[in-house]
Amino acid sequence: MRVVFLGSPAFAVLPLERLVADPRYQVAGVITQPDRPAGRGRTSVATPVKQAALRLGLPVLTPETLRDPAAVAALADLRPDVGVVAAYGEILRRDVLAIPPLGYVNIHPSLLPLYRGPSPVAGAILNGDAETGVTIMLIEAKMDAGPILAQRAVPLPPDARTGPLTHTLFEIGAAMLVDTLDAYAAGAVTPQPQDHARATFTKLLSREDGIIDWSQPAVRIERMTRAYDPWPGATTTWRGAPLKIIAAHVVAGWHGDALPGTLLDTAEGPAVATGEGLLVLEMVQPAGKRPILAADWRRGLRLIGGERLGESPEG
Repeated sequence: MRVVFLGSPAFAVLPLERLVADPRYQVAGVITQPDRPAGRGRTSVATPVKQAALRLGLPVLTPETLRDPAAVAALADLRPDVGVVAAYGEILRRDVLAIPPLGYVNIHPSLLPLYRGPSPVAGAILNGDAETGVTIMLIEAKMDAGPILAQRAVPLPPDARTGPLTHTLFEIGAAMLVDTLDAYAAGAVTPQPQDHARATFTKLLSREDGIIDWSQPAVRIERMTRAYDPWPGATTTWRGAPLKIIAAHVVAGWHGDALPGTLLDTAEGPAVATGEGLLVLEMVQPAGKRPILAADWRRGLRLIGGERLGESPEG
């Protein structure tokens, strides 16, 4: 079966490698995002998928957009039987969707119809779900609304972080993909329509999403530290300078008179009063420095009573 693969980030390399290793498939070409400036030097860097494709000796196309008729023609010239999409970075239009006879199969790291959109893993962590999973689905013009070919639920650990969990889900998805694709092509799988009435949606994250509002419950803020890892991070300020909260835990039954954001010393270590409960800081990262234990960060401060995180230097 001739497969065209569309993907860009590091976790999308997992299904690509799985397809290449399976003799049932011939990866006819790889479509990925163009090289982009990165790092302090702003040097041009290829996507992880492009780097992997070149290492594997696969043809690579890096169109600026698949809205370009020349890019669509180049994709059609690959003569794919089916397309596989894993976080490519662009919604496919109808002229692209019409190219492979079997359509496009997508790996989505959620239990669709829950958490459609670009941030499903972060969404599940933020909501404190007990389980998550992977869906193998057919792509239609509407985002993440196509029929389901296969789905697998897994427990969502209470300490899960978006980066590692996404990698784990794409490992599971890669294993599911190769057998599901074969069964689908053979007509042994009947695509199941989603229940659109149950759909929930996520949005593309921005830096602003990571800014902590200390009037929120401690439970919500702790989830932010994991849901927004590695990006955009759960961020606040201390004495006007940025401070990232990397890891923390909640003392849910705490009650006190301190205003939300107030830094407190407790028997468990430095903590912050919130709108509901206490957040004990475990690991933080001051601006321009490496992550450090919160206790070590606190030890270096001369604390003035009542100082608050997220507060301007003028108070």
